[in-house]
Amino acid sequence: MSARSKALLVASLVIGARGAPAQQPDTTSRRAAASLPSVVVTASRPLHVIGHLPATQHSVIFAGKKTEVIVMDSLRANLAQDVERQILGRIPGAHFSETEGAGFPSNGVAFRGLDPTQSVEMNVRQNDVNIAADLFGYPETYYTPPSEALERIDVVRGAASLAYGPQFGGVIDYVVRDGQQNTAPQFSSSLSGGSFGLLDSFNSVGGGTDRITYYAFIHGRREDGWRPNSDFRQLAAFGRITYRPTTRLTIGGEYTVFRNRIHMAGGLDDSAFAADPRASFRARNWLASPWSVAALRARYEFSRTARIENTLSYVDGSRALVWRNEDGGPAAPDLIDPGTGEQIPREVENETFKTLTLESRLRLDHSLGKRLATLSTGVRASIVDGRRFEGGTGSVGSDFDLRLAEGTWETALRLRTTNAAAFAEELIHVTDRLGIVPGVRFESVHSAISGHSDVATSFAPRTYSYPLAGIGMSYITGESTEFYGNVSQAYRPVLYSAFTPVGSVARIDPALHSSRGMNADFGWRGTLDDVLKFDIGAFYLWYGDRIGARTGADESGDFVEVTNIGDSEHRGVESYLEVDPFPLLGLPKNAGGLDLFSSFGYVDAQYVSGQFKGNRVEEAPRVLARFGATYGIGRLSNTLQVSHTSNSFGDANNSLQPTDDATVGLIPAYTLLDWSLALRLAHKRRLTFGVNNLTDARYFTKRTAEYPGPGILPGLNRSVYFGMRAAF
Repeated sequence: MSARSKALLVASLVIGARGAPAQQPDTTSRRAAASLPSVVVTASRPLHVIGHLPATQHSVIFAGKKTEVIVMDSLRANLAQDVERQILGRIPGAHFSETEGAGFPSNGVAFRGLDPTQSVEMNVRQNDVNIAADLFGYPETYYTPPSEALERIDVVRGAASLAYGPQFGGVIDYVVRDGQQNTAPQFSSSLSGGSFGLLDSFNSVGGGTDRITYYAFIHGRREDGWRPNSDFRQLAAFGRITYRPTTRLTIGGEYTVFRNRIHMAGGLDDSAFAADPRASFRARNWLASPWSVAALRARYEFSRTARIENTLSYVDGSRALVWRNEDGGPAAPDLIDPGTGEQIPREVENETFKTLTLESRLRLDHSLGKRLATLSTGVRASIVDGRRFEGGTGSVGSDFDLRLAEGTWETALRLRTTNAAAFAEELIHVTDRLGIVPGVRFESVHSAISGHSDVATSFAPRTYSYPLAGIGMSYITGESTEFYGNVSQAYRPVLYSAFTPVGSVARIDPALHSSRGMNADFGWRGTLDDVLKFDIGAFYLWYGDRIGARTGADESGDFVEVTNIGDSEHRGVESYLEVDPFPLLGLPKNAGGLDLFSSFGYVDAQYVSGQFKGNRVEEAPRVLARFGATYGIGRLSNTLQVSHTSNSFGDANNSLQPTDDATVGLIPAYTLLDWSLALRLAHKRRLTFGVNNLTDARYFTKRTAEYPGPGILPGLNRSVYFGMRAAF
């Protein structure tokens, strides 16, 4: 086998059997690489966990973009609890919002100093289908697929804005496993347990014939919770079937259902956190976020050089909440009404979103002069119908009761969003090594609100149009290394939360408008002698006209106004290094394999205009460093990971002293140690064991003025998990 063929084989292993290898200089070599057969690896040396997307995949161009791929089968992590810092922690600069300590397991992720809360700055997808409620009005993510169901996780940074649409943070796509052609049904089952009443069950089946493939899973998880009043139950199920009636046509459908019940322990103020982070002063707060996602797909290959992909998807999601609301902050007691001898009535909120989306992408491989080029173009259209009901009077009990006890809603709104977009990107091979990727996108968004609210505001419809442009570059420096760079515009539309502020003193600036900006990055990545994997780069992000709240006073008194508060600049470096030192030391294969990795991100995110000029952006730690080692020998492998996050601020004022309600103030630095172990047994069985937060550190990642708080949301202390998985 030639050196080039070996390089292609290694690359195909890194990104999985369905992907393509690292970027190649022409379309012919990419096709040859994509047709490599699946390879079963049985060596004791650890596989590379992280790779990057090929120059083109399906109908999308990734050349010149900052991308990462997490290969799940090579990862040793706590999948039974979906611990993000272990699963996504190898991606440089990943910052997480951990809310499980308040009983709210819907964590979030962000990059480059952006807000990680429920991944609101990310374009979150499952199998390339948007799964957030409303990408342009309410982009919070309440559902993500269980890690045990995933084949890989694809991440594209800000340059994804042209092919995928808004969000400064880029796109994260959770790719679920699929059945294989011409295989009998393959069953997999795992059962895990652990601290705080953890019980996790995952079961799946997949297989296929020459024309049909299928895959399905059912997943259940329950926990009693680290803190009192933080128990939850959740159930997820998924089914997919794909039919290939001809060699050119592929059609399929999939359906996801997610149901949960969350008991929220509430937030803490600083003194309560210092005294006992496990304390809870809320026993009557509950939330449910049922979610359903359906998708129909069709792909047709007109020829070897032309193909079209169409996806029609429907998301039906809701969020229902009953709680002793945030008034008074975390220290406010949940009082007994002296007149009735019962606790005061709770408040009920309910939101529903129904989103219908059509995405169509066309890929054309063609000649441009004497060289090959690839055109990727497409359109997107979506309609969202939402309902928001707030301020309802709930029951006086403590159970999971979302019904109104009396009266009606203080706020009752209908939220409607329509979106239409078109984009085009062209991969041009200037030389055998140099490729450039110019691209454009045009986006149109129409938002309308009707109904009534307890806060005086204007519900005039708004229409936004955004032309975006960008250009990328890729230069092949060796058989498995390349320079890459990209500059792309991005934007973030005005969300519904900005149109409907909370509190009687809140108001909206009539000139409020969407945020605009751009992402730029440049780096060098690849593998050297199958011993060192690296991705080292720098980035710049400009976030113009950020939306936030400012305080002021006029003839009517003090006020809080939602407005465009200023611009921010985010600069930094991101590096990933992964090395297997044993071959360098000349150790024999029976010595096992040692995989050392370093994931480092430095972010300097500051306001450069407006009243907060010179301050650091809130929830933007400067240093995000993770280091670890995976050692494997025979059937045993284990991973030790150290995660360090430097301090950040909970508000744009950069308040050092916390307020009484603990919603602003410093978020201290913290360092966590996690250990995971896996033992392969005979007959496709595997045992897993691990300890999260091995040193029992006390920490928190977030202060919040809303659910599941308000106040500090403590991170989980030391916990143990164990499990067994079998395939047959």
